Amino acid sequence: MTSKSRVLPRLAFAALLACALPAAALDDKMTPIPIPAQPDAIELGTGPLPDAKNPEAWHSQYGSKFARNVTVATLTPFLPDPAKATGTAVIVAPGGGFRSLSMENEGWQVAQALADRGVAAFVLKYRLNQTPADLEGFGKSIREMLSGPPPKHRVDPMSSIANLGPQIADARAAFALVRSRADEWNIDPDRIGMVGFSAGAMLTIATAIAGEDAKPAFIGDIYGPLAPFDVPADAPPLFVALAADDGLFANSGFGLIESWRAAGHPVEFHFYEQGGHGFGMYPKPTTSTQWFHNFAAWMKMHGWLEPRNATAQEGN
Repeated sequence: MTSKSRVLPRLAFAALLACALPAAALDDKMTPIPIPAQPDAIELGTGPLPDAKNPEAWHSQYGSKFARNVTVATLTPFLPDPAKATGTAVIVAPGGGFRSLSMENEGWQVAQALADRGVAAFVLKYRLNQTPADLEGFGKSIREMLSGPPPKHRVDPMSSIANLGPQIADARAAFALVRSRADEWNIDPDRIGMVGFSAGAMLTIATAIAGEDAKPAFIGDIYGPLAPFDVPADAPPLFVALAADDGLFANSGFGLIESWRAAGHPVEFHFYEQGGHGFGMYPKPTTSTQWFHNFAAWMKMHGWLEPRNATAQEGN
């Protein structure tokens, strides 16, 4: 094995755990932490993960919080000030290789930024594949996975949808819950989108393609898979952000973009020169940090940041 081939699995491991560092270097050590209080989290009722033996656990890394071994799915609302609510909502799906969830960098912080713009946001803590209960075993399991063949969702994501049954069920339940409380939360049930990061982006695409009644109004794929998909006739508008130096997805072509465009659906694609994988809401001296501004501008262009009754009022 060459020195380069020995380095690549370590780089991929860091990327998978959303370790694209901010400008100021942060501690990369995984440290166990108590499960944070989540008083607003709502259980989605999809049941416990079948055959799960290890309980949910959390750790900190790079100044951020991560969950693993999630066995019961929840949805946490971040509601905007009613005075500036737009009626638009977004389900936020953090990433982590379906083995962990970057709850802070790709969840809570994203949701709060959306709420600040008048969008009701909901962080989806979806059920995960089981990993060893201890952090050392968890890290070893990830390294072993990345030293082998690439996961299916990276090379043939369409076929891997069949293996995401629990996660798609969680996403569908999230959409159903938000629609059931749309009046209470001042949301237009036809203006509920979804944005995901890495594995969460895979789940977002899977929800749009195979989520049956979920029917997201728009979706965001943030450094997720870009392999081609069979795009349904009713596919929603798609926003994609990826860094050219992403070690997981930047070299797999742009089949997803081409598939979406060939099917006649709107696509916006930002391919940043630098940023790595997992940049999320970390402050970095790269243009990838602008992804959220670009996503919000795209939403505004489509009218999703305007009050839901604005068009009707203008016509009167």
